[in-house]
Amino acid sequence: MNINITGHHLEVTPAIHDYVTGKLDRVIRHFDHVTAVHVILSVEKLRQKAEVTVHVRGKDIFVEAQDENLYASIDALADKLDRQVLKHKEKKAEHAHEALKRQVVE
Repeated sequence: MNINITGHHLEVTPAIHDYVTGKLDRVIRHFDHVTAVHVILSVEKLRQKAEVTVHVRGKDIFVEAQDENLYASIDALADKLDRQVLKHKEKKAEHAHEALKRQVVE
């Protein structure tokens, strides 16, 4: 898995890099088919914005979060991404069960 973290109008310090990596590792543990992760951290006036694109087999999952604090926006981003990854995983499992049911019936 390839993790790419960039900053717009913001320097990505080792502390921020480690924090983002730790949050993403927690989320990506749920799903094994993640090929690449692109994170963009930016500052727009008084708003701190975090965006992530997770490339999984068959789909790209995009999530963004904004807050006054960068760490709070990263936390919100991780929570949103966790829900999206679990939702995608459930959909994949549901379709796999439907294919097996069709084979048994025929």
